[in-house]
Amino acid sequence: MVRAQDLPPKDAGSLPPKEADSPPPLDQLPPQEDKAKTDDEKYAFNPVKSKKAVEIGEFYFKKSDFKAAAARYIEATKWNDGNADAWLRLGEAEEKMNDAKAARAAWEKYLQLAPQGKNAAAVRGKIEKLR
Repeated sequence: MVRAQDLPPKDAGSLPPKEADSPPPLDQLPPQEDKAKTDDEKYAFNPVKSKKAVEIGEFYFKKSDFKAAAARYIEATKWNDGNADAWLRLGEAEEKMNDAKAARAAWEKYLQLAPQGKNAAAVRGKIEKLR
């Protein structure tokens, strides 16, 4: 067993010089990560998380917090781009926020995914009113 008193004493001469504490030159630093790229990479196909995000969006929509609801619906579409319900609800939230262009884009995506959906006829009518 090695005891602390058996070890040789540390002296100031064994410390590295102060120059070693300075940061390396900029050309030797690794490139910084692209934050936008890492944010997009965190979303992989996950229909369970997509459905949960829609449910949370519904909560905010019912409280008339359309901005928060839209953010959750957008998150749902990132988890599952084929979630027609998320696109439908995103269009409704955008409509409530008076963003006709975004509402139309979301509803058109909904119609691509569910052209015979139960809300398809109503959505087509809303799109026609926005033109």
